[in-house]
Amino acid sequence: MTLRQEIVGNAMQMAVCTLEPGQTVYCEAGKFLFKTANVTMETRLSGPGGGGQQGGGPGAGGGGGLGGMLRGAMGTAMQVGQRALAGESLAFQYFTSTGGEGTVGFAGVLPGEMRALELGGNRAWFAEKDAFVAAESTVEFGIAFQGGRQGMSGGEGFILEKFTGHGTVIICGAGNFIDLNPADFGGKIEVDTGCIVAFEEGIHYGVQRIGGLNRQGLMNAVFGGEGLSLATLEGDGRVILQSLTIEGLANALKKAQGGDKQGPTGGLFSTHAG
Repeated sequence: MTLRQEIVGNAMQMAVCTLEPGQTVYCEAGKFLFKTANVTMETRLSGPGGGGQQGGGPGAGGGGGLGGMLRGAMGTAMQVGQRALAGESLAFQYFTSTGGEGTVGFAGVLPGEMRALELGGNRAWFAEKDAFVAAESTVEFGIAFQGGRQGMSGGEGFILEKFTGHGTVIICGAGNFIDLNPADFGGKIEVDTGCIVAFEEGIHYGVQRIGGLNRQGLMNAVFGGEGLSLATLEGDGRVILQSLTIEGLANALKKAQGGDKQGPTGGLFSTHAG
């Protein structure tokens, strides 16, 4: 069943989903807003189809008997461990409509846009951590690690959310979204690491230093506000960027409260809490 959803609002959007009888959608803990009385809510540590102690989703026991239970428990523990390492919510909330159509609403945690992505089973999507809002139970949520070297340089880029399977997944970001394809710009775009929301499988993500260790490179790092690195996105596929970064929002709030910790130089010498 295709998930019927409508994204409403302007500065702080929300997704209103209409569930068919028996249809299930899940969200990260903290993204739920409201539901009708005929929609049941269940909190689980396991993701869809992954080792769980509840429900009978695909792969839920790994075979039956004591061995199946142990494999299921180990699978759940691995999922929880990955999410904990990524700084994600440890649990998911599942919503299922019973006795007719049901309605459930979700939202992100920052002022900005939301987007519904349709997965056809042939291409995965990757998103920055905290971008995930909700998805059909046929969409699998995972964590992708980009590697130590990129992670040390790329901030949000080290740990990404990964969505596979079939169905609808709803993501959110800060500010306004812009859709780009690096293939339309010579095959490569360079982006502030905090501006990336999501991109399709097939896009290569990397991190590169801004300039060399020379006078201009140091000027970029110290006074440019970008630090030492930019994210690079290469290939042919969809990329979603956001106009507002969490760091920028945090610094604006500090400044409004009279407690600007960034100082006049920004960039390399910024002392914002990260």
